Amino acid sequence: MKSLLQRLIRLDHLIHYKSTGTPADCAQKIGVSERSLYDYLKLLKEMGAPVKFSRGRRTYYYTEGGHFHVSFLSREKQSQFVATEERSLVMS
Repeated sequence: MKSLLQRLIRLDHLIHYKSTGTPADCAQKIGVSERSLYDYLKLLKEMGAPVKFSRGRRTYYYTEGGHFHVSFLSREKQSQFVATEERSLVMS
């Protein structure tokens, strides 16, 4: 069984390469129902992805370039990251 993260990565890949097909096609490609696909798309949008659907090309696409970055941060690295972000906010 595929995990949520694996499906999101696959969906991101399909959108990036503009090869999703219709919503029904895309749902089949990532192994979910069409209803679930809409939930996945909503999640991507909530994470800031500028996703649109082209009726002419029959595919989802991103309206601007970018990518997702998912990683594990140790407590030490997380503290360093937060400190850097706080310094950045103070300087702005």
